[in-house]
Amino acid sequence: MKKIIIAFGAVALFVGTTSCKKTYTCTCDVLGSSISVESETKMSKKDAEAWCETGSNGACTLD
Repeated sequence: MKKIIIAFGAVALFVGTTSCKKTYTCTCDVLGSSISVESETKMSKKDAEAWCETGSNGACTLD
């Protein structure tokens, strides 16, 4: 029983510390037109927000 609890705890710790990485789409308004760009790599949401804001001057949003 003790081994099962330790194994379950180890699995829960591993799952809890891994981040959810996926591809994101950044939509930008340029001269009245909407342009969407999808990330080529999987990244965390925080990294995707930084990627979307880079060089956008606030005209892009993360979808």
